Amino acid sequence: MSTADRTSRPAPPPGEGEVDVAAAVGIFAMLADATRVRIVLALREGEMAVGEIAGAVGKPVPAVSQHLAKLRLSAMVESRQDGNRVYYRLINDHAARLVGDAMHQAEHAASPHPAHHATGGSAHRH
Repeated sequence: MSTADRTSRPAPPPGEGEVDVAAAVGIFAMLADATRVRIVLALREGEMAVGEIAGAVGKPVPAVSQHLAKLRLSAMVESRQDGNRVYYRLINDHAARLVGDAMHQAEHAASPHPAHHATGGSAHRH
């Protein structure tokens, strides 16, 4: 696309789309932490108790609880209590897909032939 093509498009009205962009940036910021990414990866398998999540991500329960609270406030996970145990699950598959896509992009950054292209038999478009 030429510079002329980019400048000929009308600018969006002030503020339009900014709420969505700001919210998206907030989601990326929330996932810009290795422990939270590992938590989302663990929860792709389904609901887990806090202790199970801590074991899966290799962090102490108090630290995992703090990360889960942040993920809950950002509407990525939800919790339920069963007696003394608190269970967490992803609210929807969007965070899991986002983290999965980031992992695939990381594979592209590390190798010209990422492993995810060799599995599953489906071609990826770039």
